[in-house]
Amino acid sequence: NGYSTYFTVGKQEVIFESAVVASHPIPAGLFKSVCPAMDPTNNPTARLGGLKSKDKVENEVEGYEKYHTSFGGSVESRKAFYADMVNKYYDLATSFYEFGWGESFHFAHMLHGEKLREAIKRHEHYLALKLEIGAGSKVLDVGCGVGGPLREIAEFSGATITGLNNNEYQVTRGRELCKKSGHGLKCDFVKADFMKIPAADGIYDAAYQIEATCHAPDYVGVYKEILRVLKPGGLFAGYEWCMTDKYDPNNARHAKCKAEIELGNGLPDLNTCVGAMAMLQEAGFEIIEHEDLVLTAEVPWYEPLSPARLSFTSFRTTFIGRLITRNMVWALELIGLAPKGSVRVSSFLERAADSLVDGGKDKIFTPMYFYKVRKPLAKEKGKK
Repeated sequence: NGYSTYFTVGKQEVIFESAVVASHPIPAGLFKSVCPAMDPTNNPTARLGGLKSKDKVENEVEGYEKYHTSFGGSVESRKAFYADMVNKYYDLATSFYEFGWGESFHFAHMLHGEKLREAIKRHEHYLALKLEIGAGSKVLDVGCGVGGPLREIAEFSGATITGLNNNEYQVTRGRELCKKSGHGLKCDFVKADFMKIPAADGIYDAAYQIEATCHAPDYVGVYKEILRVLKPGGLFAGYEWCMTDKYDPNNARHAKCKAEIELGNGLPDLNTCVGAMAMLQEAGFEIIEHEDLVLTAEVPWYEPLSPARLSFTSFRTTFIGRLITRNMVWALELIGLAPKGSVRVSSFLERAADSLVDGGKDKIFTPMYFYKVRKPLAKEKGKK
């Protein structure tokens, strides 16, 4: 009366027998606590990016893929139509991100014995401490996602934080999560393009971005906008996605890795570490400090994505968790419970994960090039 599900792991066929063969009932919540990807109520395709029509998903996937090198696209087209590309990406990917990673969509500087969620929080607290913010500080989160870091930093520091995001679904989702968590008074969201921030000059005490400005079509342009809305002497800090000095654009493996990272993460054109610092200065910032935090981490940042990893605390990011999610999405799409195109979304996100691991192992990519910069103080009249 049971059934068997067949998965292929490499060349090895693995058979999962139906749970009905068990001689005792499965405890309520077992799937949710031990194998959350199997919880039927926690399906990443259920609210796929908030797309209003299931029929839209496949068209959105095709529209997104056309921008990327692997599908004949170009850097120029990604920069020219970056808002459309990035919005399509997050419409499609947000639910998968939240399902697999939580509410903070970023990597972290990890220490031995530290759980991923703990490392993510510490990574966010580090940024808050570097910004020297506290109660009374008015802070801008540039590219805030669904507001995981925003809520954590607001609670940690006491600052009032405005999240800036150009994706309607993520803004709506962020507001829902803030309301549920009780952070409504300290957190706010604005739907807007970070290339055209709808704020007066010099109104924020500090600003930060966590793996967000890599979506910009013009790094100098976005840095100039952030500079504009900061008060004189205001601090800006961030974790930038960059290709390191070990990256060789003429190396076919390196070039493919970069292209796959861009495809799987909605990026126009990844910057270099040296380029990022030069562009911050060109925008008008004074550099206070900068370093690649990858170099001081005790655990590789890409470990949560590594196929060799096994963890029950963050099961969905492991190889088996990804395998189960992939097959669950395939089955749901097959029987019509998930919209057509869901498997393709899952697939390009997996390709991105694999390319990120490759880039990390080859030391050609970092997701946490940290910088702390300052807007210069206003010059007194009559002084040069």
